[in-house]
Amino acid sequence: MSSVPTALWLSVSPTLQRFNRPLISQLSQNHAVALWEYSQTPDEPLTLDTAFVLLHDYLKQQKEPVHLIGHSTSGWLGMMYAQHYPERVKSLTLLSVGANLGMDWQSHYYAMLKALPCDRYTILTQMVYSLFGRQCPFKSELFVYLLEQDLLSSPSPHTLVEQVSVTPQLISVPLFIGVSRDDLVISTYQSNAWKPWLKSGDILWECSQGRHFFHYLNSELVSEKIANFWQSLEKEPAKKKWQTVSS
Repeated sequence: MSSVPTALWLSVSPTLQRFNRPLISQLSQNHAVALWEYSQTPDEPLTLDTAFVLLHDYLKQQKEPVHLIGHSTSGWLGMMYAQHYPERVKSLTLLSVGANLGMDWQSHYYAMLKALPCDRYTILTQMVYSLFGRQCPFKSELFVYLLEQDLLSSPSPHTLVEQVSVTPQLISVPLFIGVSRDDLVISTYQSNAWKPWLKSGDILWECSQGRHFFHYLNSELVSEKIANFWQSLEKEPAKKKWQTVSS
């Protein structure tokens, strides 16, 4: 397999990157998938601007456009980049990204923190259940720790004071959007709200289950869907309307 990447996985949440690894491993069996990571420092503002500049610095060095993939806030970064530099993007795959691009687990966390008379640990424990389903005590504690770290190292713009809303724009690059029906962060409304933004050949795919990290729990299936999407781009473009498919 060529060392030149044909696909680039974007990660702006280093502590949650472990949940991307099974899918990256699956895709890497037949494709050259590189990983691009960004970690927010405590002194930086809560914005994707710095990550955007650094990503552009990296992609300027690539001779060919690449498939971009991102989960949640990382997908938002991918959408920003595809809007500004479509000539460098072969396709864009968004996983657990709603039509409100700013919607992520942190927006739900801060909303719950404001609304419920509970402490931080209790809210994070509830978030673990919402994001992953019921876990054994050991895993629940581990996931709470990872979410705490993500609050510190992710450039998600949400705070206790404000939760941000971001509307997408039409992009010229081929688009694959994967969501899960039982995701409590990206609701069915948020998923369906993508439809007016889809072009001919774009795909909105619903996984039957897996919650917000469905790509972690169903890595083989998600890999197959993404690989089929990439393969379809190598053929003559089909003249078809957007499609919603289920598994």
